[in-house]
Amino acid sequence: MARFAVQGGYVIKSAHDVLENGYVIVDGQTIADVTHELPPDIREVLGGPHDIVIPGLVNTHTHAPMTLFRGMADDLPLMTWLREHIFPAEARHVDREFVYVGSLLAVWEMVRSGTTAFCDGYFYEEEVGRAAKEIGVRAWIGEGILQFPTPSLSDPARTIEHSREIIERWKDDPAVRPTVFPHAVYTCTPELLKEAFALAEEYDLIYQIHLSETMAEVEDVKKNTGMTPVRFLDSLGCLGRRTLAVHCVVLDDEDIRILAERSVSVSHNAESNMKLASGVSPVPKLLAAGVNVSVGTDGCASNNNLDLLGEISTVSKLHKITSMDPTVIPDRTALSMVTLSGARALGYDGGVLGPGRPADITVLDGSSPNLVPVHNPVSHVVYAATGGNVKDVVIGGRVVVRDAKCVTIDEEALLRECRDIAKRIRKA
Repeated sequence: MARFAVQGGYVIKSAHDVLENGYVIVDGQTIADVTHELPPDIREVLGGPHDIVIPGLVNTHTHAPMTLFRGMADDLPLMTWLREHIFPAEARHVDREFVYVGSLLAVWEMVRSGTTAFCDGYFYEEEVGRAAKEIGVRAWIGEGILQFPTPSLSDPARTIEHSREIIERWKDDPAVRPTVFPHAVYTCTPELLKEAFALAEEYDLIYQIHLSETMAEVEDVKKNTGMTPVRFLDSLGCLGRRTLAVHCVVLDDEDIRILAERSVSVSHNAESNMKLASGVSPVPKLLAAGVNVSVGTDGCASNNNLDLLGEISTVSKLHKITSMDPTVIPDRTALSMVTLSGARALGYDGGVLGPGRPADITVLDGSSPNLVPVHNPVSHVVYAATGGNVKDVVIGGRVVVRDAKCVTIDEEALLRECRDIAKRIRKA
């Protein structure tokens, strides 16, 4: 399908620009035009006259392989969940096969619910990249950098070297791009944090890090350094345009000012933060300060799904109730956070449907009962739609989902593999 069209009763080019009764013309890997008229040479048309066409969704924080831990350790606070359940389970079960199969499952779930790009951090990240390439999604992958042994690296003294090796293997890939991923301030020494940032600068890569996720983390870092995690990371020279700060739940006004001045992007993970009772990120203040705020789902062990449409609905409503202001995070802002802002956080030209832009397109089925009638299509995307309404997905001009089925994998074979791994986990 070198040249084809995607039709919609509503084509949401961006959160603030909607074309009624239009077509997105795809030529190769990019968008050639967005128009009311179907060019006479076009024979293949996805979508339909009642569908809602939107830019592909961007998930800026995941741990894709953790789909295989979904529901394993629910209803626990973060540190108990992490140290007493997740870290031990990873030590017992995580290997290359686990990461590859879990990533296939995650990517299938993501594309099936409209996501066309995601940023991941875990272990054996090359297997995440392999799964992403097989299914056809854009991925930013980061091997976990920590000060202690991990499932993929027994010698923590080699963690920077190990990341460099992965970067070298993936640095020229057009769809799967490496990042540098120091896990957090509390799991990396100051020297390791600085070495990781230098590595990101050397290769001009994203530096993704969990930051100020809980009050316990903030108090612990203050006790050890006399500074908040944001100010501590800034003192090390590790905040800048390449930094993608994940969570940012516990921030004061000075932290927000620093994040804005350093041009840091933030990945807001509302549902994970709610489930772990980590708190509520001050997103309205971050936006008011000019911080680029995107949205992530986090991993399936702490959310427990990868549905970005459900996530943005939560984001908008969460901040309305915590501020007691129904005008906070309106529908257009929420949609921008998972499209244009997400693309900006990852440093690529997506998030908008327009000539010359990547052909990353998601189609919502306009015949779904929860999407009828349409008074405001942007409102429908944010407040009414779910991932189950996704009908077609195009990534880089390639049709990955057609009529609600992922056409680039054997779905039944993957399900069997995932169920086999789950049986092994339960027996352990």
